[in-house]
Amino acid sequence: MKPFLSVPAGELIFRPLFALTLNSRWSPQTQRTLLEMSTLLLPRVPHSVIRSVTLGDRSAERVSVGATEHGRAVLYLHGGAYIVGSPTTHRALTTTLARAAGAEVYALDYRLAPEHPMPAAVDDSVAAYLALLERGYSPESVAIAGDSAGGGLSVATARVLIDEHGVTPAALGLISPWVNPAGVSEDLGTDIVVNLEWSRQGAAAYLGDGDPTDPRYAPAVGPLEGLPPTLVQIGQRELLLEQVTEFVASLREAGVDVTASDLGPLWHVAHTAAPLVTEAAAAVDDLGRFLGDRLRYSQAVLAEPAGRNAG
Repeated sequence: MKPFLSVPAGELIFRPLFALTLNSRWSPQTQRTLLEMSTLLLPRVPHSVIRSVTLGDRSAERVSVGATEHGRAVLYLHGGAYIVGSPTTHRALTTTLARAAGAEVYALDYRLAPEHPMPAAVDDSVAAYLALLERGYSPESVAIAGDSAGGGLSVATARVLIDEHGVTPAALGLISPWVNPAGVSEDLGTDIVVNLEWSRQGAAAYLGDGDPTDPRYAPAVGPLEGLPPTLVQIGQRELLLEQVTEFVASLREAGVDVTASDLGPLWHVAHTAAPLVTEAAAAVDDLGRFLGDRLRYSQAVLAEPAGRNAG
């Protein structure tokens, strides 16, 4: 089935869904349950195969579509303000991305706050990337991508990999990256997904007793030099627009090869609706092409169990 909904039609469906699930009046645990249930509304991408794997000490999903060739991979870090989300909630995105990039997508189930505040998610993501290298991938064959909190986490992960392990990912694909959780102060009410109170709930839970100037928490305030080629996508009505615009400017000042993509009227991380919404599918296709063009092939050593067909 091809995507068939327009952006306005998609908003009519998803606005009440997000208002219910991503609501600071609920506990993070309740939000997680509601969000997991809501993903049942999305159709599966045909010929997608999802295998359960372990990266580091965390579970993950290895996603492939059709005749995807081994040897090129994307480590995908889901969004959800660091308090909700999972590989399950983002399957519509990761399967579409695997098809668009012509690569395997590894969706990591990193630890969430408030049970596990910063730097737990960063530690998990770094360990997952290094585990892919241990499987036989080369850094040139593994990119990192993520949305919202997962976008900020992608930058923080890349920074630690570069500075502490001497490893530079092939590329970064950032969907509306939340690169400074404490830096959101104004809500114009035009974002149908994220609101100020919910973002503050997630920011406080993820920070815990940490330092808000720690680059693992807010990578926008840390050094950006040496990051790999980066694509940043964001829509014009998003709560994070100002923050992301400033971040793109900082990347350019730091000499990073960055491409900024204006998603116009699309809502925050509409990519999760790619199987239904035409413009969302196009955004994932652009992300996939960007990553796929920068991934080299390597002879990966794979030893996963026989997966289950999710298509």
